Amino acid sequence: MRIADRTTEDRRTFERFVARFPVRFRDSQKNYGTNVSLRNASALGVKITTKEQLFVNDSVTLEIALPDCKKPMTIKGQVVWVANDTESGMHDVGVKFHTIDLVHMSRLYQFIPAAMASL
Repeated sequence: MRIADRTTEDRRTFERFVARFPVRFRDSQKNYGTNVSLRNASALGVKITTKEQLFVNDSVTLEIALPDCKKPMTIKGQVVWVANDTESGMHDVGVKFHTIDLVHMSRLYQFIPAAMASL
């Protein structure tokens, strides 16, 4: 399911890049990638795909498993859009960060293969 085709110029301040990492909701007992996965990111937010039903304005805290350390990267944000796929039961969710953290983004970006970063 597509949200909308962009017919006007993209107005993003920060470039969005493909970022596929296992994620979990903070305080969840489930393993990384079981109920939620990171799909792409920018300095302002991320797109996740999840089995959990979220709603616009929900606050979420996500833990992202990265290959560089044992401690997950924690990000906090607010749901700004939700697209439901009724066939699969999955939900694409846009999360806007509460604060911009370029250090976090550089950690994510360093694990993106060069070919994927420009997609």
